[in-house]
Amino acid sequence: MEKKKKSVTGQEEKSIVKGVRIRTINYGMLLAASMIYILILYATIHLSLKYEELNIATENYVACVRQAGMVTEASEYLTMKARMYAVNREIEHVQNYFTEIHVTKRREAALEELEKYNGSQEAYDYLKTALESSNELMKREMYSMKLVATAMGHDIREFAWELEDIRLTGADQKMDSEAMLKKAEDMVFDTVYQDAKAQINRNISYFLNHVVEATKQQRTDNASMMQRIMNTQRVYIGLLFVLSAMNLVLVIALIVKPLRVYIRCIKDEKRLPMEGAYEFQYLALTYNHMYDMNEENEAALRYKADHDALTDLINRGGFDQICKSKQLQGKRIALLLIDVDRFKQVNDGNGHRTGDRILKKVAGLLTNKFRSKDYVARVGGDEFSIIMMDAEADMSDLIEKKIESINQVLRNPEDGLPEVSLSVGVAFSQNGYTNTLYQNADLALYQVKENGRCGCDFYQG
Repeated sequence: MEKKKKSVTGQEEKSIVKGVRIRTINYGMLLAASMIYILILYATIHLSLKYEELNIATENYVACVRQAGMVTEASEYLTMKARMYAVNREIEHVQNYFTEIHVTKRREAALEELEKYNGSQEAYDYLKTALESSNELMKREMYSMKLVATAMGHDIREFAWELEDIRLTGADQKMDSEAMLKKAEDMVFDTVYQDAKAQINRNISYFLNHVVEATKQQRTDNASMMQRIMNTQRVYIGLLFVLSAMNLVLVIALIVKPLRVYIRCIKDEKRLPMEGAYEFQYLALTYNHMYDMNEENEAALRYKADHDALTDLINRGGFDQICKSKQLQGKRIALLLIDVDRFKQVNDGNGHRTGDRILKKVAGLLTNKFRSKDYVARVGGDEFSIIMMDAEADMSDLIEKKIESINQVLRNPEDGLPEVSLSVGVAFSQNGYTNTLYQNADLALYQVKENGRCGCDFYQG
């Protein structure tokens, strides 16, 4: 039913909205009643204009989110190309990198579009800061490329002339080729680089939060204005009471009652029912359409912020929120820290697309093997975590069988993917999530890796 409502537009809307028009009722009124009707109609038009403003604000909000996503996409693209050149050392990655900088320019185009919207300067500054930080990070990426090009003897002056202006340090010039390549790879994978990327993502998240809050505030302001307009209409309707008992019945049935319902629904942030006069049903249809759009956009943003795009599992941010939430406090849980064994070798040797398929496969196996009330998350490149609810130490055999079953599938693939396995460290807690629980699970994971990987170990305390 809801989907049917959301898909209705244009002429179909007019066919759905039924009811007696207010001006038809008012034809028999006296001059005074006609004047009051004009005022009511004016208020209704004013109300429609307010809804139009809310619709424009929603469209601007969607556009801002789209452009912010473009900034993130372009930044991630540059990171991917810099890393692929450091790892694969293929010149085409450098060419693609500088094509994005000089030709595509998605980040700059997104900022140019965002300047057209009347958003807050603070929100725009966050996004601009993200771009500036990305530009700073480019210097590190270009230095990494310079090291690779020098070590491999690549001639990339035709499409990467900026690298000619980069001078290697004295210490780097003295390095042999293998050392240069190692340093180039470290520069785009180390903690400093990851922290800079995280800061860029945080600034973009701050921008999105400001846009969401601004949209909510505008919606509240419009609702308040609509309430004042509708209260004014009620005064006019009160004056019409004097004119005719029949008119009173019609006004109560077609105007006053729907208005009261709408005010209550707006205060309670609910959809408006289709009732009352034609104008109010059309108003409800328009309001409900924009209300649904706003709810869907907010839900999509929340889901995107808390889930990993590749595996659709909970991401690191969402996992951290669950660990800090009240729903785990004082509960009996088990924490599983999971690494995909030798994933980097498989990923480097078979390509990132194969690596992505393996991660999706692991995610699917973990989701199917564990309960719906357990939390399965991807917290890093090849790192997964699971919080099992209502878990006791006597479930160790069950957990171990689950991991053995998954490893059996991973080590005997029938889908053409390379063979991999999982190393799992498990710790139990009687009092919810704590830092100690994480440390214990990490110690158990360390024992698995020390003993040859591909297995499951439990912290014994």
